[in-house]
Amino acid sequence: MDAKIGKFFESVGSFFSGGDNIPWCDRDIIAGCEREVAEDGSTENRNESLMRLSWALVHSRQPEDVNRGIAMLEASLDSSNSPLQIREKLYLLAVGYYRSGDYSKSRQLLDSCLEIAPDFRQAQTLKKVVEDRITKDGVIGVGIAATAVTAVGLLVGGVAAALARKK
Repeated sequence: MDAKIGKFFESVGSFFSGGDNIPWCDRDIIAGCEREVAEDGSTENRNESLMRLSWALVHSRQPEDVNRGIAMLEASLDSSNSPLQIREKLYLLAVGYYRSGDYSKSRQLLDSCLEIAPDFRQAQTLKKVVEDRITKDGVIGVGIAATAVTAVGLLVGGVAAALARKK
């Protein structure tokens, strides 16, 4: 019985906290990636360094870093020539949009990513997290709306009762 109660509270806690398992990246790693990009001379090494920097930026806790990572990935998406590169960039863009709270854009990018590679487990997992988040936000929105309707109903009922007593 205690185990069931523990699981219940854990699921409620993860419901309200977001409960995703996407890694975070700190400023030190981003700074290291930025140095690496500045120091790389060859085009191939520079592209790899830019991908690592983009990964670090979209996994940052800082919204400005996430937005910078999204901009870098969107700018480089057209120059991608292999399906693997496109898949990786679409996935990282989806992570960035998820981190920035644009869940519908994230889901759209994940759908595109999964069209290229249907067995891409990271994309499948993130898509489930995104869809759960969209559902959770909808449930919370419905709860807020229902609370507002109830409050208005109580207020109108109270005013009507007060008017009925006066007569």
